[in-house]
Amino acid sequence: MSFTTRLSVSLFLVFHLLFFANNPVWATERGANARTTDAPMMRDEADNYGRLKLINENDYYVSDDDRHYTQGGRLSYLSGRVTPNGFWDQSFLSLGNVLPIFSNESQKRKYSLMFGQNLYTPQNTSRVNPSTKDRPYAAWLYTGASLLQESVRPDHHTLENFEVQAGVVGRWALGGVTQNDFHQFINVNPSMGWQNQLHNEPGVVLSYERKWRFQQPIYGNLVIDIIPELGASAGNIMTYGQGGALVRFGQNLGVDYGPSRIRPGPSGTDWFDSQQLDGKLGWYLFAGIQGRAVARNIFLDGNTFTESPNVKKKPFVADFTVGASLFWSDAARLDVALVQRTKEFDGQVGHLDRFGGINLTFLFW
Repeated sequence: MSFTTRLSVSLFLVFHLLFFANNPVWATERGANARTTDAPMMRDEADNYGRLKLINENDYYVSDDDRHYTQGGRLSYLSGRVTPNGFWDQSFLSLGNVLPIFSNESQKRKYSLMFGQNLYTPQNTSRVNPSTKDRPYAAWLYTGASLLQESVRPDHHTLENFEVQAGVVGRWALGGVTQNDFHQFINVNPSMGWQNQLHNEPGVVLSYERKWRFQQPIYGNLVIDIIPELGASAGNIMTYGQGGALVRFGQNLGVDYGPSRIRPGPSGTDWFDSQQLDGKLGWYLFAGIQGRAVARNIFLDGNTFTESPNVKKKPFVADFTVGASLFWSDAARLDVALVQRTKEFDGQVGHLDRFGGINLTFLFW
C-alpha cells in the first residue's frame, strides 16, 4: 500500500475521532450542563463509566513489508472504578491472598475485558510452501481479562496489572481468512501459504507487570515523567521476562501510564483515571524501550505437542517506540505509535521489523 493511502487511512481515523469528541451524545446530560460548575463531582462520575478501546497495529502504516508480525487487532472494555467488596473486588482480594500483589494501600481498582487477534507470516507470502528457514504462518485468536490497581505513594504512583489471555492458534484462529479478505479489500495480493500454518492448539498466557510513574512539573501545566516497568508472562503461547521504561512530555499525564499496546510489547495497559484530568485537553509525546528475555514463543518455536514449522528464536528481543497521544476530556482519545523491533529468529534477513499502531478510545456506559 502506498504512503498516500496509508496517510488517507490515518486522516480518516483522526477525523472520526474529532467528530465523536465534539458530538454531545458522548457526554452525559448532567455533564453537559454542570461540567464547568461542578467539575470535581463530574470527574468522580466519569470515573464510574467504562471506556471502549480499539487497537490496530499493522506494518502497512509505515512500510510495504507485509511480513512477520503483520497485523494485530484488539477490542477492549475498561470498567469504571471497582466497588469495594463487590463482585470484581473479590478477584483482587482472592489473588492478593495467594500472591504478594494487590496490596491494601491507598488504591483504585479497575478491570479490563478484551478480544483480539494477531497475525504472523513469513517474508515471502507468494509461496504456497514457505521456506523452512523463515518464520511460519500463525495466528492467535484470544479473549482475556486484566485486573488493574493503582496505588498512591509519597513520591510516585504505582500501577499493577494481572492479565489472563486464553485462545487458540492454528486454523481455528482464522488468520488466513482475516488477512486475505483484508488484502482483497485493499487490492493487495493474497498470502498463499496459510494452509501450512501452525496446527490447532488451545493456549493461555498469564502476565503480571508493575509500573512506576515519576513526574516532574516543568512550566505551567506541562509535565515530564518517566515510567519504568518490570514484568513477566508465562504459558504455552509465550513465556518471557520484560523490563523497560517510557518517557513522556505533555499535559494531563496523570490519567494513564502510556498508550496501550498488544502483547508482546510495552502494554501501557487500558488504565485511564478521569479524576486526574485538569481541564478538557490532554496530550503527550512519548518514547520508550522494552527488552524481553524469551523462553518460549509458539509463533517461532512451533506447536507445543506436535511437529510443526518452526525456526530458532533469538533469546533477547527489544522494542523501540515513539508516538503521540491526544484526548479530549474523558470522551474520546487517539494514540499513534511507531515501533521498531529487533530480530526475533536466526536467519532473519532484511532491516528490523517496523509497524505502526493506532488506538481509538471512547466513553461507554
